Amino acid sequence: MSEPVLYIKRGCPYCAEAMEELDKRGYKYKQVEVRTDPKAMAELQKVSGQTKTPTLMADGKVLANFGVEELDSFLEASSHKK
Repeated sequence: MSEPVLYIKRGCPYCAEAMEELDKRGYKYKQVEVRTDPKAMAELQKVSGQTKTPTLMADGKVLANFGVEELDSFLEASSHKK
């Protein structure tokens, strides 16, 4: 089971909310800033088919452009417990 990857854009309020919620719930994840890194943006597009953030990838599953209310069910379904 690999660490979840959260694709973000600095300054994005939805990304900040997602990070805050993941931290509050005790989830471990890797943060990837896509706005300043063209390779990271290309990776985001490859895994999700779009460029919107926040986008979370865990165990090969992708939750793109999400709201925090979707986090628990997504992470539980992908085997990532707190």
